[in-house]
Formats: sequence, C-alpha cells, structure tokens
Amino acid sequence: MNLRLVLSLIGSVSVVEGALMAIPLAVSLIYYGEDWKAFVFAIALCVIVGFALKSIRPRNERLRAREGFAVVALSWILVSALGALPFFFSGAIPNYVDCFFETVSGFTTTGATILSDVEALPRGLLFWRSLTHWAGGMGVLVLSLALFPKMGARSIHIMRAESPGPSTDKLVPRVKNTAKILYQIYVALSVTMVICLLLCGLDLFDSLVHTFGAAGTGGFSSYNLSVAHFANPAAEIVIGVFMALFGINFSLYFFLLHRNFRAVAKSGELRLYLGLLLGSSLLIALNAQGLFSNFGEALRHSFFQVSSIMTTTGYSSHNFDLWPQFARILLVVLMLIGSCAGSTGGGVKVVRLEILLKSLWRDIRQSVHPQQVDVVKLDGRPIEEKTVSSVQGFFFAYITVLVGATLIVALDNYSFETSLTAVVATLSNIGPGLDLVGAVGNYGMFSPLSKIVLSFVMLIGRLEVFPILMLFVPSAWKK
Repeated sequence: MNLRLVLSLIGSVSVVEGALMAIPLAVSLIYYGEDWKAFVFAIALCVIVGFALKSIRPRNERLRAREGFAVVALSWILVSALGALPFFFSGAIPNYVDCFFETVSGFTTTGATILSDVEALPRGLLFWRSLTHWAGGMGVLVLSLALFPKMGARSIHIMRAESPGPSTDKLVPRVKNTAKILYQIYVALSVTMVICLLLCGLDLFDSLVHTFGAAGTGGFSSYNLSVAHFANPAAEIVIGVFMALFGINFSLYFFLLHRNFRAVAKSGELRLYLGLLLGSSLLIALNAQGLFSNFGEALRHSFFQVSSIMTTTGYSSHNFDLWPQFARILLVVLMLIGSCAGSTGGGVKVVRLEILLKSLWRDIRQSVHPQQVDVVKLDGRPIEEKTVSSVQGFFFAYITVLVGATLIVALDNYSFETSLTAVVATLSNIGPGLDLVGAVGNYGMFSPLSKIVLSFVMLIGRLEVFPILMLFVPSAWKK
C-alpha cells in the first residue's frame, strides 16, 4: 500500500470540503445566524488538516486499485468526521456521535436523522445538512477529480471505487474530463429543478434545500413533515419526477446529449427501472386508494413514494407507514433494489438485479441441458463470467452485512420491524424505514453503539461494500 500517496490525495478532499463549507457560512451570515462561528472553526480545521496531508510527498505516484479503494474509503470517513464539526461546535447537536451519524447520513445521501425537530436548526446548518447530499450524490472524490488537475491525472480506480454500480467506464479518454462532464449534467439538472420549484411557489431557500435532497437522492428536508409540509401537489409532482430522473444512469444523459439514441434505447436496465417504478406505483395506488379521496390522489402519492424509495431519496408526501401491508412490503423490496448504476441513488442497483435474474435463468437452462454453452447478455452483448461472479459476490456480502448489522442493532430491543428496516434503510441509503423509523420517526432513540454501526452501514452501502471492508483486510496494507 502506497500510504503516503493515499494520505496526500485525502488532503485534497479535505480542502474541497472546507471550500464547500464557505457556502453555508454565507447562508448563515445572510440570515444573521449564530452558527457562522462554528463554520469558521470547521473550515479552519478542514484547511489545516488538508494542507498537512497534502504536504506528505509520496516516493512514487503509482495509484493501483487498492490505493484507489483506500483513498475513497478513508476520504469518506474523514469528510464525515470533519463535516460533523459545524453541528458540534454550534451546540445544535451536543453529542458528537449524533453529529457524525447526521453527517454520514448527509454525505451518503441516506437522509436518516436523529433530529426530532428539524425546524429548530439555524438556516446555515440546515443548508449544510442538505448540501452534503448534493456533494455526496455524485461523489466527493468525483468533485475533487474535477477540481484538482493532479488528482485528475490519476488512475480511474478512484472513480470506480466511489461511483455506484458494477462498473464505471470513462465517457471520454481523460478521467478528469469525465468527472467534469458528469458534474455539468448534474448541475444542469439541479438548476432546472430549482427553477421548476420556484415556479411552483416555493421560496429560493426551500427550492435549493429540496433540490439538493432530490439531486443527491438524499431526502433531508427543512421541515419536520418533509415534502408533505407544502401541501402543494405541483411541487410533489416536480420533486417526484426529478427524483426518478436522478435515479437514471448519468451515462445515458451523456448519450442523449450526443444524439446516441440507440444506446439509450438498448439499455435493459433503464427499461427494467422504469417498469418497476411505474408498475409499483400503479399496484400501490390500487392497494391504498381507500386512504385517499380519489384514485388520482392515490396515484400521485404512490408515484411520489415509489420514486422516493426506489431512488433511495427518502422524502415523504404521506405517512406510508399507515398504508396496507402489501404496499409497505413492496416498498421494502424496492428499498433493496434501489436505482440504476451510475446514478446518485443507492440500493443493490437495477443492473445487478438484471444480471442476477439472467444468470439464474441461465443456470436453470443449463441444468436442463448440461451440454449447452450459454452466456449472460446485457443490452445484447455477452458479459464476462467474472462480472457475473462479482455481482453474486457483492449480493452475498450485501446480505451478510445486512444480517450482521441487524443482529447488533437488535440489542437495543426494539421491534423486529424497526431493527430490520433501520438497517435496510441505511444500507440502501434511503433513510426512513417502518415503525419507529418510519416517515414520521427518527433514529434518535438508538444507542451510541447502534448509531456508530448504522453510520458505517451507510458508508458501506454508499461505497458499494468493498472499499470499506477492504480497510479490514491486513494484506491490503502491505507494501
């Protein structure tokens, strides 16, 4: 392990975080908040830590896969630890473990909160809380790759380790330019959503906060009732549609911009994603229509909630914990599936589900015809057997983490529904689960041990399991 290189690159990420904190600092000053002092101290620490790490000179600058994984895993832990400081220094959240949980939830775009009264936070902290969603949605490292030429010249291993999905390819030959293209698409969609929400009657602050939550598929709101606070059907539709758009693989938007419509049309993942999204919305609307005045209202809330859960955003327009059992179980299934690879969403990812289903069907056919040579195809092209194997390994690791974390959280002795869905919701980076952690609940009642476990579960889910688990493999740290 080239540890000096790893630490040097992490320093750049810390500096980027300090620069990001300048934005909520400005918001705090605009709204005459007392939290501005907390941001000044936190920014100073980010810059000091960042330049101290950047000053470490590596003996060689070769970045291999394990260094890429280590940079990503350690960077996310560091930005979460430093990002918690404004909450802690301001006194808004007195317990540092709670501050860390809230910040990890923000950067991993989970949206789980320990706060029972979100509206009591100063505007600067509310803005920072949601800005972490926007930064973490596309990736803190991807942002750093776009900003720092030195990092952009490195291997693609960093982007592959941070970006969600079985594989990440460069859209253009240079990694730095790929990062810039992704962020340009991300910013364009975000600006469009802000304009649409302003047209729906929301003010600029609320429009930005809820755009950050939808774009990063995070779900932090500035109100205790989330999107239901507005009682604005037009805003609900806009947020619901944009959540679905941010759950699509960003490579497809690149193809659209270059008029490569055939590549978009051939995407089996996109078809499966839209089919699950629309089909589940219709089924839940039919199942829960008795709770609403008419089927149109039921369909609107159903689409919003399915879009929110499947993209792992976590916004709520209605207390779905009161919906019929079929609807609630279907939402839990969608929590596990998640959105598309290469999007800002979490979960197992639709493309992995597609590969698992096709490999299962292949195995069934081969059991009937043992001599038949069959391959798994994706978008009409055969995929390598090692890719199928890695997806199966990922799924097994995902379930293992889920079971292990649930057993630890169960020590708090809350209901089975609360313990299980709390882990599912944090591992899939969704936020709300069922029962005590439902749409109107929070994670504040869990013990410090459970909060720390759930914090690392959020990191494991956002970074696709292996970068965090690699930190515990002794051989990875050998020279």
